[in-house]
Amino acid sequence: MKHSFEVDGVDYQFSLSRCQQGYRLRLSNKVIAPVVFSQQGDGRGVLTIAGESEPVRFAIDGEIIHVHIRGRTRILHYRDPLRTLACANNEADHLLARAPMPGLVVTISVSPGQPVSAGTALMTIESMKLETIIRSPRDGVIDRIHFNEGESFERGAVLVTLSEKGR
Repeated sequence: MKHSFEVDGVDYQFSLSRCQQGYRLRLSNKVIAPVVFSQQGDGRGVLTIAGESEPVRFAIDGEIIHVHIRGRTRILHYRDPLRTLACANNEADHLLARAPMPGLVVTISVSPGQPVSAGTALMTIESMKLETIIRSPRDGVIDRIHFNEGESFERGAVLVTLSEKGR
């Protein structure tokens, strides 16, 4: 799965995959391996990239990660790939929460007309025996729930429609 961070206003796309010595990091078209992180306590660790180790201090606050390495502190804004895929429409009055993968609706946590805040659990889906919570990417009101519990859907299907009306 591809991930992304925003650092100093610039978005960086990357993916990680396992390799024998740790992980293989793909950043744009560049592959860096091996990458290993050893946590050595609360907020401390050692990051080893291609055999070179650096002590790291970090603090995680939701989707914001503060990293101190080589005498500099960076603030990384993590972009959740499931939330990014679930947001398909950025119009002011309308937002569609889409399925990030094919699956089955396990539970529905909201009902039409219910106001929700960003991050509120809308429903739980299951795909390949893995449960995923679909969350509201912003404040709004539940306009329509497109699938019932037990119903299956394909990747990209509209699961929930949100509206800003009534807020």
